[in-house]
Amino acid sequence: MTKPPGGHALSTILWTLSTDTQRERIAIRDLLVALGDRATGALIFIFAFPNALPTPPGTSTILGAPLIFLAAQLMLGRAPWLPAFVANRSMSSSDFSTLVKRILPWLQRAEKLLRPRFTGLALPPMEHFIGLVSLLLAVLLVLPIPLGNVLPALAISLMALGVLERDGLWVMSGLAVSVAAVFVVYGVVFAMVKATLFFFAQVW
Repeated sequence: MTKPPGGHALSTILWTLSTDTQRERIAIRDLLVALGDRATGALIFIFAFPNALPTPPGTSTILGAPLIFLAAQLMLGRAPWLPAFVANRSMSSSDFSTLVKRILPWLQRAEKLLRPRFTGLALPPMEHFIGLVSLLLAVLLVLPIPLGNVLPALAISLMALGVLERDGLWVMSGLAVSVAAVFVVYGVVFAMVKATLFFFAQVW
């Protein structure tokens, strides 16, 4: 990977961690420490965005637990905290580096577009509403619904970056995608229920 520009940009922090040869494993706790007071928005993005990309089955379930905790804390306006059984989860440095390589190109493009604007939409009390919406979407994301994780993950990612960089335009974009995500998930669930009822009607 080529080192991204920007001293404290999220892409730079992730790149630094992924190229640290002194670490054999990267724990979620390490990310909390490295990200400092930006941890809530940054970690919500880190756990949400991989689900918007093609990933192995079950990825949303693994990443969903910390995402639910963090979204709830954003909703309540609390400092980022995760229980030990979540914070101590870790992956090998090589796996973390692979994950960062997938995220980094998208994140660097986003960082070029993000800037403080319509900041009232990315600050409390609106920030708490964003946390509530992200929490509801995170619950949808972990449910085993076919094609039901891409749009919720994208919506959460857009809102998280909006909060992180105080960009209300990205927050509004994320909320718009949230509405689309709910309709798509509802449509998929409705179709599954209807197909199941039709199947049993034919059998019986």
